[in-house]
Amino acid sequence: MSTTTTTQQTDAVAPPTDHDPVKLRRWLTTRVADMIGESKPGGMYTKDAVVRTFDAVCSSYNPPLGGSARNELLAYVTNELCGYGPIQPLLDDPTVSEVMVNRADRVYAERKGKPVRTEIVFDDDAHVRRVIDKIVVPLGRRVDRSTPLVDGRLPDGSRVNAAIPPASIDGPCITIRKFGSPPLTAQDLIKFGTLTPALSDFFKCCVVARLNIIVAGGTGSGKTTLLNVLSQYIPADERIVTIEDAAELSLVQDHVIRLEAQRPEPDGKGEITIRDLVKNSLRMRPERIVVGECRGGETLDMLQAMNTGHDGSLTTLHANTPRDVISRVETMALMGGIDFPIKVIRDQIASSVDLIIQITRLRDGSRRITHITEIGAMEGDKLTLQDLFRFEEQGVGPDGKIVGLMRPSGLRPQFETHINNAGFKLPVELFSAGGFVDRRGR
Repeated sequence: MSTTTTTQQTDAVAPPTDHDPVKLRRWLTTRVADMIGESKPGGMYTKDAVVRTFDAVCSSYNPPLGGSARNELLAYVTNELCGYGPIQPLLDDPTVSEVMVNRADRVYAERKGKPVRTEIVFDDDAHVRRVIDKIVVPLGRRVDRSTPLVDGRLPDGSRVNAAIPPASIDGPCITIRKFGSPPLTAQDLIKFGTLTPALSDFFKCCVVARLNIIVAGGTGSGKTTLLNVLSQYIPADERIVTIEDAAELSLVQDHVIRLEAQRPEPDGKGEITIRDLVKNSLRMRPERIVVGECRGGETLDMLQAMNTGHDGSLTTLHANTPRDVISRVETMALMGGIDFPIKVIRDQIASSVDLIIQITRLRDGSRRITHITEIGAMEGDKLTLQDLFRFEEQGVGPDGKIVGLMRPSGLRPQFETHINNAGFKLPVELFSAGGFVDRRGR
């Protein structure tokens, strides 16, 4: 009886003998985890413990290894137990800005604005599911057939979205927008070609002068990054409340309150919407309100806040042109549940928002500010817009990068008085028609 039990235990921990690499990797991972015992929160183990235990397992059981296979297996086991499996090297790579697992055998990474398919593969769909669980379980979330979609955040702040069948037809998928650490600055954006020094100075004047600004762009265009840079111009002695669906902003000031929306629990309770947070923020004595992204009815509350003493507010929204921004704001304001005539909403926009900054991811993968547009007064039932600056594409350089310049329209902003009252004097040549605000892409 005793002998039989011992034999069964030995068989249970013995390495596979059919030289199947997938079975061997799984066996080693399970055996190392079992020998270490209790993990840290989130199912993570320390790297030192994994390496020591891996060596002990290999010494005791002598699994079939040859050449560089041992190092590859150690890397696999380490990534599984100390990180997020096969995609951990991409998360550790500072040149990667986004990681996209379309399915177990198709993993993409975005570098310099361009997504490229990698050679990384998961063992199977169950392997992808284990990584998803490792991400969401520590957050108190779950993903299953009844709740196949989940949003979360890694400990470093990176934003995660995961989907499994039946919502995801081809198998479980993961999208991770990496969190930049430390946060990018205006000088970084100047180096990348997104900003120019003259425009950086202009934006600083606008933020300090408490203009209300919308940053607009498509998915992955860099809206949140630019919003974070603009927020760095807010004076350190002002009380700032940030409101986000998933916290990504990283303000450098000290006097900051960060609020984050919450998804409902499986029983439908506990939901906290962006709109709830915008309304609540008005009771927190904010001097600045920064909303990561307006998507719905909170837009009306944001406009009313901007128009009732909370000037200097900043937000982003999805739109491809400044004119589209107005249409989007009108539509989202109507989602607030109050049946205003469209002219009333346009009056609200005209009296609330001063400036639209349009950022675009161009076809070469670069992110450029393409329009800086002032919102003017109403003319009849229409809202007027005037471009102060516009990016003018001039071709493609030998390196494949788009060459262009930021050209002024020749119009001076109507809000210039506010900037002057804040102690700034905008140079005349900044708005000179026919000039340009620092050439880019040479």
